[in-house]
Amino acid sequence: MVYCEPSLAGSVHVVKYLGQYTHRVAITNQRILNIANGKVTFIAKDYRDNAMKKPVTLDGVEFLRRFTLHILPQRFIKIRRFGIYNHTTRRKLDLQYIEPDKTIDAIIKKEQLPETNLQRLERLTGINPCQCHVCKVGRMIVVRELPRIRSPDSLLYHQKNTSKNS
Repeated sequence: MVYCEPSLAGSVHVVKYLGQYTHRVAITNQRILNIANGKVTFIAKDYRDNAMKKPVTLDGVEFLRRFTLHILPQRFIKIRRFGIYNHTTRRKLDLQYIEPDKTIDAIIKKEQLPETNLQRLERLTGINPCQCHVCKVGRMIVVRELPRIRSPDSLLYHQKNTSKNS
């Protein structure tokens, strides 16, 4: 259960606040230091040097080319992941789904055929209906099946209706 209170500032403030995290642009205005003579100077992290922030100067066309690489195609949405949903955090914490080990019981259950009615009857009552009731050694086999008979009520009803019609 999550307990949420209504925002004191209103819905417009909430959308504005969350929009900063979900719909960021490739570079903010604060990182751009100078634009002069067709060159753009901005602050970037140099990950080869312990993520030190350093100024980088690029030609205007190269800056725009790199900037447009961050523009998503139509209908694509970029949502940044934080906390345990971040891909680096998942990798560090080893939060990958691992299929649980199959136990011997699960494998045996999967390999077994479904229980038949005769097997169920023997399991529940302890009586094997196919075993001879007299000697308890021999096995009874089906010679032929008798057809199902109608219930007596339907026979009487059928006889009454035919006698009235004649």
